[in-house]
Amino acid sequence: MSNLSIQPLSPLDGRYRAAVSDLGFHLSEAGLNRARIAVEIEWLIHLANRDLLGTSTSISEQEAAALRAIVTNFSDADVATLAETEATTKHDVKAVEYFIRGKLSELGRNDLLELTHFACTSEDINNLSYAITVRDSVKDVWLPRVEKLIAKLRELSAQYANNAMLSHTHGQPATPSTMGKELAVFVHRLERQIKRIEANEYLGKFSGATGTFSAHVVAAPSVNWPAESEAFVTGLGLTWNPLTTQIESHDWQAELYTAVSLFNGILHNLCTDIWTYISMGYFKQIPVPGATGSSTMPHKINPIRFENAESNLELSNAILGSLASTLITSRLQRDLTDSSSQRNIGLGLGHSLLAIDNVTRGLNEIDLSTAVLDADLSDNWEILGEAIQTVIRAEVAAGRSSISDPYALLKELTRGKRLSGDDMIAFVNELEIGQDAKDRLLTLRPHTYVGVAAELAARIQK
Repeated sequence: MSNLSIQPLSPLDGRYRAAVSDLGFHLSEAGLNRARIAVEIEWLIHLANRDLLGTSTSISEQEAAALRAIVTNFSDADVATLAETEATTKHDVKAVEYFIRGKLSELGRNDLLELTHFACTSEDINNLSYAITVRDSVKDVWLPRVEKLIAKLRELSAQYANNAMLSHTHGQPATPSTMGKELAVFVHRLERQIKRIEANEYLGKFSGATGTFSAHVVAAPSVNWPAESEAFVTGLGLTWNPLTTQIESHDWQAELYTAVSLFNGILHNLCTDIWTYISMGYFKQIPVPGATGSSTMPHKINPIRFENAESNLELSNAILGSLASTLITSRLQRDLTDSSSQRNIGLGLGHSLLAIDNVTRGLNEIDLSTAVLDADLSDNWEILGEAIQTVIRAEVAAGRSSISDPYALLKELTRGKRLSGDDMIAFVNELEIGQDAKDRLLTLRPHTYVGVAAELAARIQK
């Protein structure tokens, strides 16, 4: 058979592997198995050293360290061993149990074999393992990349805080802003979602086949199993869920993926705006040495970073949206729809991470075209119509003018027209308003009609 048959099916594992490989440490099958082993070992230590079953068997600090080293030293050989065992068991968690039993025998602790996976359903192990791997991938990989992106956006916002630009509401010339203020809007929006993501809880259950501790109570009726479960789950750095079926209900996952999806959507909006600014000439792209924009048009520098990001954000949201809607439903006490779905968490976060990487790189490859911004402002003096009619209304309200319907007056002057600076100055000079107001309008220019945009941009600086 050709080697082409064993090439990566997903581009995240092929073409884009370098950008997302850090996620694989947590969210791959191997990463999940490493977490399963960690949970099984911690439960074994918890059972033995709290003597919950009255075995008078404990695990020394040295032995506990040796057991935990199985997790830290988890290797490709261990992955292969688990795969070989699972080929026989046809059950991934059972293969993990047998793997740990083998390690205990190697350590000379056969007396602990029956404490391995004690009173656990597979989902007790799996839900905690997924909570750990998702938590660590978000906190150790996804959020740090986001912080790099936000830092770059914040830097550009500060750099362009005073660079006036013509706004385009409905795609038409509108009241000017500054590029720094417009970028600050996205920093503010994205950071609100980051706070939601950072505050997300990672829940875990550890209560047996249907969430009732039934087998636990029969085996050791004097133990306060809910309290032991809570101590164990919180000891893993998770939030204990006391009321579940066989599975943890996955609501926290839906909450997290919904928040990430909203972050993705806002970032998608940034991409479409930057792409549009590039097409308008407001941003120029910095040529990358050796890069080719078109196979036939040598002059082109295509905004591929932002286009690639748009696509990956859409793919991420498709996957995360599906997970959020699927995972919150389980028939009665258990079905396996969540098992299949959760294997795609890495894809959902991976496409988001790839997009974040592309946007960050894209922002490093653009520069503001101040000459284009200036020319656009100079060609659109009619945008001052808003300012003029607003000043007239204030003058009328204060009794310093008797002009009737200032809005209609400026609408007649400006709507659908291009006016020069001379046209606007001549119009203002003829207005029946107070001299102070007239002086303000006569000195106003499209370039200076930006309100407190620079101060607003400064609000997101840390």
